[in-house]
Amino acid sequence: MANKKNNKNNTPRRKRYTRSGRLQNAKKWAEQYNGKNLAKGYSKWFGVDLLCAITELEMLGYQFKQSYKEQVKHSCKAKQKQTDKRKLENAQMEEDFSDEMFYFIAGYTEGGAPFGITWGEMEEESDENFNLKSTNSKFVFHRSDDDLPF
Repeated sequence: MANKKNNKNNTPRRKRYTRSGRLQNAKKWAEQYNGKNLAKGYSKWFGVDLLCAITELEMLGYQFKQSYKEQVKHSCKAKQKQTDKRKLENAQMEEDFSDEMFYFIAGYTEGGAPFGITWGEMEEESDENFNLKSTNSKFVFHRSDDDLPF
């Protein structure tokens, strides 16, 4: 029995193609496509965004209305703005759980004073549980066996 190579990549090959590979396979794919929106179908099949799909289909000779291309550009920009806004909100949320005194703020007292784990306590805990060893300019963390439950 021949040795089979264990392919750990579960992503379909068509979604891993580079532009040149997609363009070679897109000719046959486009001839067989029965859907309503060629660009959207191309985008989903090959795993690229809509702007890339339009660009590559135009390279193959297909034409799209200028208004459709502008609409897609506008929606991509809006989606990017929304993603940036979400990332900024997440970063601000993470900052709300710590400050210059506390590593993690667990809550606030009735008077408004924060309580939780301080930066000093976190550093002490890290020093006790982990030993930092340098090997070949790489840092390796070794957890002490004293903290294991078994």
